[in-house]
Amino acid sequence: MQACNILLSAVATIAVLAGVTPWEVNASDRVRADSLELNKSITRRVYEEGLSQGRFEVPYSEDFVGHGGKATFTHADGMAEARGWRKAFPDLKITVEEQVAERDLVAVRWTARGTNTGAGNGIPATGRAVETAGTTLFRVTGGRIAEEWTCANSLGLMKQLGLLATPAAAPATGASLPAGAR
Repeated sequence: MQACNILLSAVATIAVLAGVTPWEVNASDRVRADSLELNKSITRRVYEEGLSQGRFEVPYSEDFVGHGGKATFTHADGMAEARGWRKAFPDLKITVEEQVAERDLVAVRWTARGTNTGAGNGIPATGRAVETAGTTLFRVTGGRIAEEWTCANSLGLMKQLGLLATPAAAPATGASLPAGAR
């Protein structure tokens, strides 16, 4: 058994050194892999250049459609919102935690950190530091972002900013109910 493993290791080493692989890798596989990496780099720019640095030069298609909750939005709407986040959080930094690409889709898991020292997107300056996370799915065609779906922890963000109404105190346990309420 050990001699067989040594022989297989030797054959594999020789194959690698000779540039031969035991599986079929053709030019279209390399093009596909390069295309996936290009799509990932384009979507990474949304966070690293756009939202984190305020450089909004990421390529979007003319017919871009964004999806947020129940509404859709245009590229102009999305850029206005992105600029609003930069105004509300001038030190905004978004870290791309993970990307997965398949066909024309790229999924991005990200974390945003910043201090709310400005007003933007309907949020008043609170001076509070926040951290929130989200996931965005992009569709990329021809080297341009054509569509996106974003899901972020908006409730958690509002809690960290102290912008949620405090619920009324619950009645004490064992308290008597008013007459007729039983």
